[in-house]
Amino acid sequence: MIFSGCSATSNSQRFKHSKSDRWTKSTIRYESPDTTKVTPKSDVSYSDIADTTQEFDDLPAVEKNTDKSKIVANIEKLKTFNVALTSREKILLEVIKFLDTPYQYGGNTGDGIDCSAFTGLVYKNSLAIDLPRSSRDQYKVGDSVDKDELKFGDLLFFNTTRRSKPGHVGIFIGENQFVHASRKLGVTVSSLEDAYYKKRYMGARRIEEIEQ
Repeated sequence: MIFSGCSATSNSQRFKHSKSDRWTKSTIRYESPDTTKVTPKSDVSYSDIADTTQEFDDLPAVEKNTDKSKIVANIEKLKTFNVALTSREKILLEVIKFLDTPYQYGGNTGDGIDCSAFTGLVYKNSLAIDLPRSSRDQYKVGDSVDKDELKFGDLLFFNTTRRSKPGHVGIFIGENQFVHASRKLGVTVSSLEDAYYKKRYMGARRIEEIEQ
């Protein structure tokens, strides 16, 4: 059996290659800047796979748990302002709901989640953009971005398994950092300069231009 990176299944939706049809916006609307940790819902079909070894052939010998307090602090202040949120703020608010969620291959809730479910739900719940279920299929949408031109919100892809390329995906948040569902740490922030991820970096895709 072949698995597509960190995702359990691929969804049945197929994306056309024209720029206007590479993704579909759903009818879900962002409602409020509530940063309370919740169990996000999804109408995407997921398989229940207990084996969590399929995403990585090996794991980082040491993986640093980056201080996430700065991200949370910068977003918490939005709760005191009655203003329209930017796309960047919507993404960050969704991200912090998932911070420290345990890793679970095939998972898609606040009880456990894998990398492509995390990126998919962040985009769906914040921007109403539906992404494919697997990291391999997410790598096919949007526009390719050079590493030295990365912007907030770009999807980053890594070659972590010989069975499927790419095997892992995260979201770039600036300052050479990205947020992702780590096998060891759950949803966390990591650096592109970490030896493990630097060696396995494959490329990036821009799904939507996010206000900087």
